[in-house]
Amino acid sequence: MSDEALHIDLEKERKEILNAFRGLLRTHKNRSKEDTRKIRKAFDVAVEAHKEMRRKSGEPYIYHPIAVARICAEEMGMGTTAIVCALLHDTVEDTHITLDDIEDLFGEKVRLIIDGLTKIPEVFDETASVQAENFRKMVLTISDDIRVVLIKLADRLHNMRTLSSMRHDKQIKIASETKFLYAPLAHRLGLYSVKSELEDLALRYTESEIYGEIETALKSTQDVRNRFIRKFTHPIREALTKEGYNFKIKVRTKSISSIWRKMKGKGVPFEEVYDVFAIRIIVDTPQEVEKSDCWRIYSIVTDFYQPSPDRLRDWISTPRANGYESLHTTVMSPTGKWVEVQIRSQRMDEIAERGLAAHYRYKESKTKESKFDRWISEIRDLLDSPDANAMDFIDEFKLNLFSDEIYIFTPRGDLRVLPNGATILDFAYDIHTDIGDSCIGAKVNNRLVPLSHQLTSGDQVEIITSSKQKPNEEWTRFVVTARAKQKIKSSLNEERKRIALDGKEILERKFKQHNIRFASENLTVLEKFYKLPSITELYFRIAKGKIDLKKLREIENVAGSLKLEKKPSNRKKSTDVYSKIDNKQDTILIGDDFKDIDYRMAICCNPIPGDRVFGFVTINEGIKIHRYSCPNAEHMLSKMAYRCMKATWKNTELKENIAAITVHGIDRLGIVNRLTEIISNQHNVNMKSISFETHDGIFEGHMKVMVYDTEHLEQLMLKFEQVEGVQRVVRKASE
Repeated sequence: MSDEALHIDLEKERKEILNAFRGLLRTHKNRSKEDTRKIRKAFDVAVEAHKEMRRKSGEPYIYHPIAVARICAEEMGMGTTAIVCALLHDTVEDTHITLDDIEDLFGEKVRLIIDGLTKIPEVFDETASVQAENFRKMVLTISDDIRVVLIKLADRLHNMRTLSSMRHDKQIKIASETKFLYAPLAHRLGLYSVKSELEDLALRYTESEIYGEIETALKSTQDVRNRFIRKFTHPIREALTKEGYNFKIKVRTKSISSIWRKMKGKGVPFEEVYDVFAIRIIVDTPQEVEKSDCWRIYSIVTDFYQPSPDRLRDWISTPRANGYESLHTTVMSPTGKWVEVQIRSQRMDEIAERGLAAHYRYKESKTKESKFDRWISEIRDLLDSPDANAMDFIDEFKLNLFSDEIYIFTPRGDLRVLPNGATILDFAYDIHTDIGDSCIGAKVNNRLVPLSHQLTSGDQVEIITSSKQKPNEEWTRFVVTARAKQKIKSSLNEERKRIALDGKEILERKFKQHNIRFASENLTVLEKFYKLPSITELYFRIAKGKIDLKKLREIENVAGSLKLEKKPSNRKKSTDVYSKIDNKQDTILIGDDFKDIDYRMAICCNPIPGDRVFGFVTINEGIKIHRYSCPNAEHMLSKMAYRCMKATWKNTELKENIAAITVHGIDRLGIVNRLTEIISNQHNVNMKSISFETHDGIFEGHMKVMVYDTEHLEQLMLKFEQVEGVQRVVRKASE
């Protein structure tokens, strides 16, 4: 190509770039001369910075920032600052321009937004943890300026629209990432049209055949659909015009990804998806009467068509947490087809289409903003935790994005929005951390319920607290919100540290009594003696009374130092044991010495801590500890009561005890794997033996497991009972 031809091409490109810029300016209505000057300046800086760069498609790179700025203005309704930042969003990362240059030219606010955008890489790293960390950074910027996220979404939307020029593997990666991170984020910010388009574009690359089939089906049924819509809306149009309403009727065709979700979820073909489209009635009316007008229009629509009472959604009285307001109903058409009708005001429609960006225009709508602020504060709580694992953050954040909301009332009638499945504890922590930490139960609609009770929309909840209450490990199973989980974990860690400090003081005093130096080498000896993983665990167990410090006598004390030695057995096996005890007054405290008399667990019933037990004085084997439910207990307690005595468990160190369990149920494929997986993974229980027998589809499993106490055993048995196919789990009286 000659220099002249190249010059002509560049000249043509320059004109096209200027036309694209003028198109951008046209979309930003009501701008001042100062606004135009700022945008022009940003455009000039971006053109100069990117002048040598081209996109994969071969076109000049500057088309991308212009397109992103246009999405911000036209599709999200954002203002001058956002347009300036969109034009400059890649300059710091990809060109010689620095953040200091940006601040000198455009001020501190633009610098902060560009800095936020630069923290979010265009394509995430291959590893999941880096991907999660980057997303974490991205969300962190929300608290600085929401425009960072909105511009990033506009950037991603344009990249998805131009994804065809990328390599196939890159297309799949970017599309998958869009579906996983960006579409849910757009949904949460109320940008429904952006969310739908991102999902559709992602589906085009990840499931191209399915996308093509649904697209073809939509096109082929378009004419029939249009005729039906004209006929359906005709009487509504006439009635609304007669009533004097200023309105528009739009038809919203369901996105391809939504149709595919419905086909997959319900297991139906395209032809059986009844809500392929929805009729949207938008009324232009003052804000103070919009609610009553929407209900009046609902009344007009239902005069013509019979509504389905269980498909009415009133998001006007109780808007969703992201500010979405609309009245949805589903009515039956004369041809026997269900049709969804959405009724909303012009203001509601703008917020529904443009999400958070539109809130800048409706500042008086304080309640919706505060709901969104509460969501932001929950994100901040998550990010504040220094030890939060990046992937856990992603999972919990994603969980919060996809949850349907429920509306809960306080006793005073204040409304709280929580995710579906939220419990009493979630609600308590939503109010305040201290309320959550001290919650012992609640009254739901004046009925007393436990902490684990799941709430449903419309419940009125009064939390009951106690100053003696403290969180425990089990609470993490009772909550679904990321905020509550984080607060419970923090409280448990703090409590454990506090208890460990008490244990340290107890040990210091004990060492002083025995003239032992409180030094690290002596602590290490104790750690080994009690077979514990750390010094903190030693302190914790001492404070909890799980460690018997009388056993310090068993460790040799040489001039202030401890040394392990083998302890000779000095207990007598006496035939005259009975003469030493008073079976009416004495109680064996299991874990402590008892009058130098040997006692042990009976093998006929294998008692474990937590069982109700008694002591039985044998002829020449000391005392045997039996469970009251032992097969031999009735005989001993009735025929030989004079040889039976009281026994109780002391809070000794945690040690494993053997217990026998029988599981009854229906033989199903993989049930043995499921049970053994529960034993090994979920409860850290050691298995001594396991055997299964099946007869005519019924199975019986016999297991011997090592557990700490009855509570530990009951938790394990409860897990077994939840396995599909298991009908009954019983503890055997003997091993």
